Amino acid sequence: MYPDYHLHTEFSGDCTTPIRDLIAAARAKGLNEICITDHHDQDFPKDTPAVSDFQLDFDRYFPALQALKEELVPRFLLKIGIEQGLMPSTCEVMSDFSKRYPSLDFIICSTHVVDGFDPYYPQYFEKWGEQPGYRKYFEDILYIVTHFTDYNVYGHLDYILRYGPTKADNFNVKDYLDIFEAIFRAIIENGKGIELNTGSLYRGMDFAHPHPELLKLYKEMGGEIITFGSDAHDTIHIGHDFDRGAALLRSLGFKYYCTFRNMNPAFHLL
Repeated sequence: MYPDYHLHTEFSGDCTTPIRDLIAAARAKGLNEICITDHHDQDFPKDTPAVSDFQLDFDRYFPALQALKEELVPRFLLKIGIEQGLMPSTCEVMSDFSKRYPSLDFIICSTHVVDGFDPYYPQYFEKWGEQPGYRKYFEDILYIVTHFTDYNVYGHLDYILRYGPTKADNFNVKDYLDIFEAIFRAIIENGKGIELNTGSLYRGMDFAHPHPELLKLYKEMGGEIITFGSDAHDTIHIGHDFDRGAALLRSLGFKYYCTFRNMNPAFHLL
C-alpha cells in the first residue's frame, strides 16, 4: 500500500473521526505510513453552513500528533502535516508557517475559497457561472503559487470540478492551458509538487484530481514530486484506489512517488 498523505481527523472543522480510529484503520488496511493533514483555512467564511470553524487549534494539534508519532515509531510511521487553505489575501500572513511549527513534516496547499465563496456551494456558480468560475478559481491558484512557497504539494488542483454545475462535462484543459502551464512552471521552479487525490473517485467522478490531461502536462513540463492522498474524512476511504492511481502515473511516465519528513521529499519507486 502506498502511504496516504491527505487525511482528516477530529481536529478538522469538517470531520469527527477520532485520530486513533483512523490510525487503527490504516494499519488494518496494511499501511505502515500515513500523514495527517487537518484543515487550516485562515479567514474561512464564518457563515458557511456545514463548517463551524476551519481554524486549526495548533496548541492541541501539534502536541497530540507528536505524542502519537513517538508512541508508534518504529512500528508505524505517523507524519505530521496540515492542509493549508490559501487565498491571495492570506499568502503573506501564512508565509512562514513551517518555521513557526518545526514539528511539521508536510504541508498541502489548497484552494477552497474564492472571493469569499467556497465552490462547494451553488452560490459560487450563481455569481460566476461555470466556465468563468473555473477560470477564476485557477487564476487564484496561479496567484498563490507565484506569491507563496511555504508548502510541499498543491492539493486537488481541480477541486472545483467536483461541484461545478456539470462537473467535468464542460471542462476542457485546453481552455485553461495558459493558466496551467504557468501554474506548473511556478510549482516546478520552486521545487514543489502536486498530489494525486483520489477523493473524487468516491464522490462520483471518474478520474482522480487532477484530471489525467493535467497530470500529463505536469510530467511533460518536468514535474516529478507527487504524493498519494485519499482526502478521507472517515476510516473507510483511507488509501482509496491508490493502485489505480499508481497505474495511471506509470502510464504517463512517472517513475516515483514521494513521502516527506521535516518538509523534505523522499522518492520511492512506483
